[in-house]
Amino acid sequence: MIEAALLGAGGRGMFALASYALRRPNEIKFVAVAEPNEERRARFAKEHNIPPERVFKSWEELLDQPQICRALLICTQDKDHYKPTMKALEIGYDILLEKPMATDPREALEMGRKAEELGKLLTVCHSMRYSPFFSKLKELTDSKIIGRIMNIQWTENVGYWHQAHSFVRGNWRRSDETSPMILAKCCHDMDMIANIVGGNCEKVSSFGGLTFFKEENAPEGSTARCTDGCKVEHECAFSALKWYYNEKDDWPQNVVSLTPTMEARWAALKDGPYGRCVYRCDNNVVDHQVVNLAFDNEVSVSFTMSAFSTENTRTLKIMGTNGEIRAYDKRNEFEIILFTGERYKIHPQQIEGGHNGADTRLMIEFIEQLERGDTMGKSSGSVSARSHLIAFAAEQSRVTGQTIDMAEYIEALQ
Repeated sequence: MIEAALLGAGGRGMFALASYALRRPNEIKFVAVAEPNEERRARFAKEHNIPPERVFKSWEELLDQPQICRALLICTQDKDHYKPTMKALEIGYDILLEKPMATDPREALEMGRKAEELGKLLTVCHSMRYSPFFSKLKELTDSKIIGRIMNIQWTENVGYWHQAHSFVRGNWRRSDETSPMILAKCCHDMDMIANIVGGNCEKVSSFGGLTFFKEENAPEGSTARCTDGCKVEHECAFSALKWYYNEKDDWPQNVVSLTPTMEARWAALKDGPYGRCVYRCDNNVVDHQVVNLAFDNEVSVSFTMSAFSTENTRTLKIMGTNGEIRAYDKRNEFEIILFTGERYKIHPQQIEGGHNGADTRLMIEFIEQLERGDTMGKSSGSVSARSHLIAFAAEQSRVTGQTIDMAEYIEALQ
């Protein structure tokens, strides 16, 4: 039995990851929690039968105690990843850390080095590495079924509603408070692309911006909040009443209010961030961005992130010397097209859990690593820090308009 503590009982911490312990109580048990929100803190403590003396209002309070258990899940906001991770490693915890590792590239590198120096497990939640779908993609490319990889076209279709929820109204709307979009949303993609390509990224260029979700595009008759008598609310695709004013106890509704009642939802929409008009928020992260990558094994990659899609999915095409792989993760489907004329589809086996089973697989492998005493997993801190640098470099390129030489960029960080 692995005993663990949770820092941050938000959507990822409470529902996506720690809920595994409720389904498999013979494998892992949560014995402490730190969460500033009283309602979330109380609910998590109740669900996991945590005694009052192990319930804390902040990560600082929990980490001021002698080591409580072996494992620690750090699911705090982006800017609160570095400090608790470094302190927890010093105390002796093995850690499962929500992405991104940090909001500063030097901090990400330092976290990876610290875990290696202390011989502690630091696994980063790069869920795509654990996804049955993307694991199958890696298997297919490694098998050389399409020959040598030459080009990759990779699209992150964020989804118009997901962009509005998380990156316009929600917690990741401001890069100065959390992290830039390419890091917060797409560090998964940079990591998986680097994993599939297999070489070192040499050059990065990027373009993009915030174009649509701003006040100048607000329709006539709209109001600051969807609850303020907006004249176009009924026709608006982003209406907070359409998306949240119900009794669903699921994401994204349970982010708006943990209590799934109409009264609680109305109060949250009337006063909280999720009731705001999407054109009248304080967001500043991009709503579309492209990134070009050149690797030292001569593979070129074009990556597109866009809010303007109907589905929240990834679509991609990997082109090799013998054929191509077309993939659509929402359909759980690969199409293999070879130059010989052979053409067929593959649908990987799926498992339960968020991110198409990736969250379940992540928890399983984290527990197995703890049992083996293995500190170097597929998304260890040192591995993840390197792929994080691609995202950091992409944002620097977008802001400066310059192509980033990765060797020079990394040297400047040392």
